[in-house]
Amino acid sequence: MSLLQGVPAPNRRLFLRTLLGAGAALGLSACATARASGPALSSSAPLPTQVPAGTGLRIASALGAEQLQLQLSGLIKQIPFTVPSWPNIAAGPDVINAFRADSLDLANNAGIPPIQAQFQGYDARIVAVDLTRKPSYLFATKPHSDIQSVAQFAGRKLAFSQGQAQGVVLLRALRGAGLKDSDVHLVPLTSDQFLTALEAGQVDIAPLAVSQAPAYLNRYAADGAHTIPTDVVDLLNLLWAPADVLADSARAAAVAAFVPIWAKGLVWVYENPSVWEQEYYVKTQNISLSQAQQVTTLTNKPLLPPSWDEAIAWEQQTVDLLAQGGYVKSFQAEALFDRRFEHLASAAVPAEYRS
Repeated sequence: MSLLQGVPAPNRRLFLRTLLGAGAALGLSACATARASGPALSSSAPLPTQVPAGTGLRIASALGAEQLQLQLSGLIKQIPFTVPSWPNIAAGPDVINAFRADSLDLANNAGIPPIQAQFQGYDARIVAVDLTRKPSYLFATKPHSDIQSVAQFAGRKLAFSQGQAQGVVLLRALRGAGLKDSDVHLVPLTSDQFLTALEAGQVDIAPLAVSQAPAYLNRYAADGAHTIPTDVVDLLNLLWAPADVLADSARAAAVAAFVPIWAKGLVWVYENPSVWEQEYYVKTQNISLSQAQQVTTLTNKPLLPPSWDEAIAWEQQTVDLLAQGGYVKSFQAEALFDRRFEHLASAAVPAEYRS
C-alpha cells in the first residue's frame, strides 16, 4: 500500500507561534534593508501602474520554494523591481514578527495569520487569493496507535496550533465528528514540534501537510503509525502585506506588479510536475522521487478567482469559528482584504485557472 494513500494535497501552512517567538528573539530587524520609498498612498486611491526605479521588496520564500519556482520558470526575470532578500520565513508568527520589525514586505500564508495579526492589533492586508479545493492536511498518529477515525479522537491528546491552518482544520474536523473542544485534550504546540511530539508519544494525533508525511511514515509505519484522511478543506492560500507597505506608492506598485508573477508561478509548478518533483522535493526536501510524485499528484490545481466573495465568506466563517472557541474576538473579515488587487491574479492566468 502506498504510504500516501488517502493523503490530501500539500500546502505550506505553518503554526503561528507567540508574538515574541524565536524569530523575534533572534533579531529579525537585523534583516532590514534600506529601500526606496514613494509618496503616501491612500487605501482608497487607485493602485499605481508604474514601479519607480530603485524600488525593492523583501519577499518571503518558505524553504526557498517561491524563489525557486520563479527561477525555474524564468518568471524571476519579469520582476520589475529589486528583491534584496528572499527570507526563509513561513510560519505565521515569524511572518508577523518580520512585518513588525520592518524586515519583510510580502508573504505567502494561509488565511489564519492575517486573522491573528488583526487580533494582535497589527494592520496588514490580503492582496492575492488562491483557492484550494482539495484537503491540504491529514492527521498522523503516534506509533502503535489504534485510532482509525476522527470520532475516535475523543479523550485523546491532539497537537493544536490555534493560530494556524492546522488548528482550524482540526477544529472543523472535530465539529464534523460531533466533538467539542472539551471532548479532547488540545495540546498547544508549534507546528515544528508536531513530529517530535508524535515520535515521543506526547500526543496521539497531529495534523500534518502531505509533504511531511512521507518521511514520518517511512520511519514509523512499521511501528503502527498511520494517517487518517480528512475531507476538511483549508480554502485559502494567499499573499499579504503590511498596511504601511501598501500605503507607500512605490512599494504598492511593486506588490501589484508581483501578484501576476506569483499567479503564473503557481500555474507553472502545476504544469511542470516532473521538474518540480526533482528540483524541489528531491533536491531540497530530501524525499525520494516516488514520494515526490505522490505529493504532486495530490497537489491542488491553482484557482485564482476574479471575485474574492467566496474567500471573504470563508475567512468570516473562520473568524466566527475561532471566536466561538474564545481564541479571537469577532470582527468583519472583509477588512483584511485590499480589493484593489482583486483582479490582478486572475487576469494573469488562463481561464481554466480562474474557476
